[in-house]
Formats: sequence, C-alpha cells, structure tokens
Amino acid sequence: MERLTLPVSMRKFKTLIRILLSPLRGLFAFLKALPRRGRKAWCILRQEGWRGLRYSLEERYRPTDRQLYKLWQKRHRLTADDRDRIGAEIEKLPYRPVISILLPVYNIAEIWLRKCLDSVLGQLYPHWELCIADDASTAKHIRRVLEEYQARDGRIRVVFREVNGHISAASNSALSLATGEYVALLDHDDELTPDALYEMASLISRNPEADMIYSDEDKMDERGRRHSPFFKPDWSPDYFLSQMYTCHLGVYRTELVRSIGGFRVGFEGSQDYDLVLRLTEKTDKIHHIPKVLYHWRTIRGSTALTYDSKHYAYKAGLRAIQEALDRRREGGWVENVVNFPGQYLVHYPVAGRPLISIAIPTKDHPEILDRCLKSIFMKSFYEPFEVIIVDNGSVREETLEMFDSWKNKEPDRFGVVRLDIPFNFSRLVNEGVRRARGELVLLLNDDVEVLSETWLEEMAGQAQRQSIGAVGAFLLYPDRTLQHVGLILGVLGPANHAHRFAREGTLGYFGRLLVVTNYAAVTGACLMVKRDLFIAVNGFDEELAIAYNDVDFCLRLLNMGYRNVVLPQVRLYHHESKSRGSDAAGENRLRLDREAEIMKRRWAAWIQNDPYYSPHLTRDRIDSSIGAAPPAGSPDGRPIADEGL
Repeated sequence: MERLTLPVSMRKFKTLIRILLSPLRGLFAFLKALPRRGRKAWCILRQEGWRGLRYSLEERYRPTDRQLYKLWQKRHRLTADDRDRIGAEIEKLPYRPVISILLPVYNIAEIWLRKCLDSVLGQLYPHWELCIADDASTAKHIRRVLEEYQARDGRIRVVFREVNGHISAASNSALSLATGEYVALLDHDDELTPDALYEMASLISRNPEADMIYSDEDKMDERGRRHSPFFKPDWSPDYFLSQMYTCHLGVYRTELVRSIGGFRVGFEGSQDYDLVLRLTEKTDKIHHIPKVLYHWRTIRGSTALTYDSKHYAYKAGLRAIQEALDRRREGGWVENVVNFPGQYLVHYPVAGRPLISIAIPTKDHPEILDRCLKSIFMKSFYEPFEVIIVDNGSVREETLEMFDSWKNKEPDRFGVVRLDIPFNFSRLVNEGVRRARGELVLLLNDDVEVLSETWLEEMAGQAQRQSIGAVGAFLLYPDRTLQHVGLILGVLGPANHAHRFAREGTLGYFGRLLVVTNYAAVTGACLMVKRDLFIAVNGFDEELAIAYNDVDFCLRLLNMGYRNVVLPQVRLYHHESKSRGSDAAGENRLRLDREAEIMKRRWAAWIQNDPYYSPHLTRDRIDSSIGAAPPAGSPDGRPIADEGL
C-alpha cells in the first residue's frame, strides 16, 4: 500500500480535481462549439430543408457499422448451451449427409492455412471430409502442414498436383476426391464457423431435395477481428446476374456439380461464379440460411480486402455472365459498372416493337403534367408508345386547354379518358389499363419527369421476359436525393422506400444501388408490366384507394411466381405528393392508417419476412443498417432458415 506522504496526497488531490472538472470541460467545449454547429445546421436547413438536417444529424450520431456489428456478435455468439443443443440435434437428424469440403491450396502462409484447417476440425457436425488439392506449391511448409493434418484425421484427403494449373484445375482435383453427397467450397485462408456444416446438414435433412444452399458471411482481419457482415437476400436471380452475392458459404449437390463439368478452366478468379451460374440453370431448389457461417480473411492480396487485388477475376466474371445470358437466349448483354469491379449491369433488348401504353392519372395540375408530358415526348427514343391521361374530373380552364394542345400536337399518341369520381388511384389506374392498346403498360404519376432517354426500351426489355412481373426505376427528388430505388416490406410500416433521402451516388448495401436488383415491390409512380399479366392478377385493388395498392399488386405477382426488378439505369425526377398532398397529417393520415391495416392483415407473413431483405437488417430505418433488435424468427431471436422457393 502506498505511503500517504505530502507529495502523494497532492497528486491524489490533483487527480480528484481533474475528475471533477472533466464534465465541466466537456460542457465548456460543447458551449464553445455551439455557435459553429448552429451556423452549420442553419446552412444545411436552408440548402436541404428539415429532411436534410435530420439526415445529417442521424449520420453524425448513429452508431457505426462496426459498433452495431459488435453488438450483433454478442447477441449471436455460440454458447456452451448452443453447442450442447446442436450435438443433441445432430443425433436426431433423420438424414445426415456427408459434406465434402473442397480446399484448393497454393503457397498460403502457414498461420492462415492452420487456422483454416483448424476451423474444419472444429466443426460440430462430424460427417464431413476435407478434400485438399495442393496446386504445386513452392512454399516448403505446405506439404509438411498438409501431411501433418492428414495424419491427424482420417477424414482429410490430400492430392499434391505435380503441375500448377491455377484454381479451377486445383478445385477439380479436389472435387475428384469427394465422396460426399454435397460439396462445400472453402478458400485456403478463410474460416468456417463451428456450426457451419451443422446448419447446412440440418437444412438438407429438412429439405433433402435441396441442390444449393448458401449462407451469410463476414470478413476477418489479421488480428481475428470480424467486420463487414454481408446479410444476404433469399435467392434473387436478377441480382445474382449483377454480382456474385451468394459466394460463401456455398454448398452444392455433388452429382449436379459433376454433371455440369465442375469448374471451367479459363474462368479463374470467378470460377465459383461461373459454376453457380451454370448450376442454377439446372435447378430452382435453392435455399438461403440467414446466418453468418463463413469468415472471409482480409489479408494483403485477398479480394476480401480490396477489389483491385485480382482484377482478372472481374474480367472472368463479366465473361461468365455473358455466356450465361447467351445460353438463356433472352438476348441479354452485360457491362461492367464503371469504377466498381465485381459489379455488373445487365440489359435486355426489346423483342419486336410492341406498343407501350403509358397511363397517367391526374386532376387539375396542368403545369406539373405538362412538364411530365414534355419529358416523355422530347426525351423518349423508343417508339411506338401512347399516352393515356386518366382525368379525375379536372375543371380548371388551363388544364382543359393543355389537353387540347397535346391532342393537336400528338393526335395519334395522346388521349384523355375522363373519370369523374371521388379520388381512387387504383380505379384510375385500372381504367387507364382497360383503355390501353399496348402489349406493355407503364403506370406513371403526373409529377414525374423523365431523365433517361432510353428509359422505355430498358424497362420494356425486362418487362417482356417471362419470369418478370413489375419493372421499376430510380426516382429522384429534384435535389438529386433518392426517393425510390425499390420497396422493402416491414420497415417503418407495411413497406417503405429503401435508402430514401440518401444522396445520389450512394452505393447502397453492398453495391445494390449500382445494379439491377430484385425487390418485393416497386412504386406505382413508375411501374411497367405486361398488360395481360396486369389483367391476370385483377389489376390494382380498388379497396386500397390511395396507398399500398402498388405493393399489394407486386405481392400478388410474387405469389404467382414472377419476380420484380428495379433498374438503376432508368432515372426520373419525382415531385412526390404534389398531386394530392402529404400522407403525414389529417384525413390523409387516417386514410393511410386504414389501408396499412388492410395490408398487415392480408400480407402479414410477407411483411414479417421480406425475401429480398435480411432479417438481420434494421426495421427502424431505411438505410439497410444492422438491426438493433433481434430478428423475427424462433423464440430466441435466431432467424429461421429459408425453406426454399
């Protein structure tokens, strides 16, 4: 114990004073900065309004992604009780498939190789084999380490290739060793979570017809710190043509992998992408486990660390997609997203020259509608199209004169249908489609303004595809912030706009704002669909007179097996709610609440579990950040695995 001398007493006194003064210093610093922060807030308020100020405050004071993920990890850590439960459940599985882990190895540092191998040995599920192919490594420790582990466990099988053939050839050598019903892909510097193979086997036992299963993943730095979790959507074929999002951990039926020829030489770096593109052309029995089961190591030279480390991989990815599009015979073509390697943009041509009918409900907003019409007729490259105005009882002389003016300018492409009823957006839309002559119909608000000259052909090329239901676009506020890029279910109500109010140029969650993406629903402010399909699902529900009618329509398309997509290359301005005011107050608020309740009763299961939005992402914000609360699912908050499509 320290002797209490005068110098010691003085030191302790000074320490006490510092502790007592610390809050005062913080208060003084806050007061000193208050004028500067006030000026900055006023500047943002003047330039961007209350929405911009709120967005700036949220971005400044919200927890960082790393902080949120640390909290998430604490909530989802594997406990001793979990291990005991898993052990008991393994014994009860009616079907316990052998999973062959394919591990190509080449000159990896010993520390990472051992960690990788140890993660396999640490699996709670025992029915596996590790099929290792050393691709003629020159590092002397590789053979020594592999032979050591092979001697330790009879489930480890190793082949030492005499000639370096790169990763596709090495993966095929590993595949040749596999005797299990399923194969899993593992990179030589990565790690599996202890429950990874158990989760895969558990799903397969419940769904023995499964041909492909993929999980969520995160990254791990050289100090073992986990970061950058990728919480993925369920199977999204159009999104998959935009990036290799399923990636790790992927498990595939061995027989099917062999039947398509395994890994193709010439696609090195994207050999797994090419494999899955070909495999998913043979099966739709695809499942997603929304749990992090794989740690992707971020070390120098790894694609997990930087997109520039293996540029050849992204060229191979581009070629793999184009060959897939060629095989599928829809005429599609793909290009790189400039400055974003590994992100691809797929386009589809219009088959023939179908008439596109553009239906626009309106009432007495001549200036707004005139701007919309000018943008359509002046900026659209595609022909033929027609514009059908569904007039909801306009009385202003300027409106009627504008109608006459456009009839004179475009007698063959412009028409007006009058429907003088109490405002019911769904009924107006249905009447517009009923009067349409086109094979494709485009529902459009009167307060939008076309920005992309190729908008009609881009949307039509997608809408003509047999698998596609509704096609949406990017809608921007006039200040170039995002209004609509796709609708997510169960976020701040029955549905909400992903990344709303984010600045144009925002990448979105793992680059989703760069590429064509599947969403549960798209906004009726700009929605293209086949006319026959619109009629087949009975159009918009007129019980939903104002809100959520587009979401309801899109969910009926999903129920019929169609997919909805949003195209980032198609952009329009949207002067939202100018036509009828805001839904935030008064009678509009009551009306919105009534229709929200209808949606919750009708689509409760979909709203609780949007297949294109992870249960681990927030339901309290629209920025796709990690959720603060446990996801819906099993009683302990752990999500229930997707049971297939």
